[in-house]
Amino acid sequence: MTEFGFFANYGLFFLKAITIVAAIIVVIVAAAAAGRKATHEGLEVENLNKKYRDLGDALLSAVSTKDQRKKAAKERKKEDKAESKQPSERPRSFVIDFKGDLKASAVESFREEVSAILEVATGDDEVIVRLENPGGLVHEHGLAASQMARIRDRDIPLVVCVDKVAASGGYLMACVASTVYAAPFAILGSIGVLAQIPNFNRMLDSHGVDFEQITAGKHKRTVTIFGKNTDEDRAKLKEELEEVHVLFKDVVAKYRPNLDLEQIATGEHWLGTRALELGLADELLTSDELLGSRARDRDLYLVSYKIKQPLQKRLMGNVESAIDGAEAAGWRRKFEARLPR
Repeated sequence: MTEFGFFANYGLFFLKAITIVAAIIVVIVAAAAAGRKATHEGLEVENLNKKYRDLGDALLSAVSTKDQRKKAAKERKKEDKAESKQPSERPRSFVIDFKGDLKASAVESFREEVSAILEVATGDDEVIVRLENPGGLVHEHGLAASQMARIRDRDIPLVVCVDKVAASGGYLMACVASTVYAAPFAILGSIGVLAQIPNFNRMLDSHGVDFEQITAGKHKRTVTIFGKNTDEDRAKLKEELEEVHVLFKDVVAKYRPNLDLEQIATGEHWLGTRALELGLADELLTSDELLGSRARDRDLYLVSYKIKQPLQKRLMGNVESAIDGAEAAGWRRKFEARLPR
């Protein structure tokens, strides 16, 4: 080997080593950043009335004269002093944000938020859930709907506001509410059940790969990914899906008895305006409009429960978020295809 060849090879090795080290550093930095995002666990409460006032004060300060700012600040100080001396006698609205994914992973925090609210709420209060949920696994979303039912069972008014989507498992949650508000272009419905899996049996067979599956129980496993599926397997899976669909319709019928299930429980979904006509929603209203109107005569509190996740789960959560993002993109593409050009 020539001296030049030696140094060339050494240089390539050095560059590879630097690349590997840089990659490791990037992973470590990303992990550290993920760790800083969830350093505590517990309940957080934000006074939304104060938040809205502060936003208004900030804008007023930017567009007012010096004298106007001084006068407004004096008035605000007077109001804050009066409020601190005497507790508010206005009714309260407790606000919860629920952003759903395929596994309804937000239910872990949701159940704690509901439990906290039920400790203090009375029949004069209300719970407002800002719901964004395209649906997913049946049992996970069923648990989320059960948390909604806990509020209804205590005779506390429960309001759901859908700005973007409450479909399938998302509508399973929404239908439990006393009142459902929806934005005009929100997506509601999809009262149906779906199962879809790929099957690689023919590909394995063409490569001489056998798939063995041993079960105890006739229907322990029906439709599979790698085995050869039979009509009996498919019929059994269909039977199971129909059973879940019946349970889904029963929940909808219980909380919204005036709906025509034959018309709306077909798996179809509708935009807010049509959902209102069908009875899936009670009024066209965004969450911003709802909270803005409530803030005039009620005390609003945003309730959130933060859960500190292990590092591995947070990193895996990024992958799941990407998958859920792809699912949401599918919804968007579906409706973009229907909009006029």
